[in-house]
Amino acid sequence: MATAQFPAVTVEPFGDSAVMVTVPHPDPALRRAAIVAFRERFLADRPHGVLDVVSGLESLLVEFDPLQTAPTHVEYAVRLLARRLPVHEPLRPRTALRFAIPVVFDEETGPDLAAVAEEVGLAPAEVVEAIAQSTFTISLLGAAMAPMMDGLRVPRPVRRRAEPRTDVAPGAIMVAGTNAIIQPFPGPTGWRVVGRTPHTIVDISRPEPVSFGTGDIVRFVPVTRDEAAALDASFLLPTEVPA
Repeated sequence: MATAQFPAVTVEPFGDSAVMVTVPHPDPALRRAAIVAFRERFLADRPHGVLDVVSGLESLLVEFDPLQTAPTHVEYAVRLLARRLPVHEPLRPRTALRFAIPVVFDEETGPDLAAVAEEVGLAPAEVVEAIAQSTFTISLLGAAMAPMMDGLRVPRPVRRRAEPRTDVAPGAIMVAGTNAIIQPFPGPTGWRVVGRTPHTIVDISRPEPVSFGTGDIVRFVPVTRDEAAALDASFLLPTEVPA
């Protein structure tokens, strides 16, 4: 279990209405765990004028209204909160849930599958096998609570598309680098679309709109279209819940 230490944070201007927050440390695992812990505390004590907080794997973009506050005030609030975080207290992540997510991999659901296969030097079926054999860990919840995961095991990192797609269907399974993400709602993306799950992964009508969180474990299970149609694939729930 890593110990998060916050002797300092790096706060850099990002345009005229945002700052980028990072936690400097040589260990990437600790940087990621620390920024997640900092985000949770920052959202619980959101300063006046802060409009949104956008998570990255190892960073936090804090957007604010320049008519209500100033960059120096936001930076002061960030540094003050960082000093209040426990210095030697271990990070205690939530108990991980496990998900086995059925995915249809074909030309329609995965329009970038063939291109990804060519890029990494595999056949499309071998890419599907590599994805199915990979164990993914949710690193953060991105825009619209999309789960961003690391753990893709392919011969080389996957490049993003040169031209983003303008309208990707919800449930799309997408890859870039050694990461994967699931599209919660229709929208644009520069990630490579390789398949689609029939499950709904975000439902804003529910008291808890997602069932997953950072640290959860995900496996993708290839299924045919007929198998997907026969599933009770409604809201995504974990396959294993700790006692």
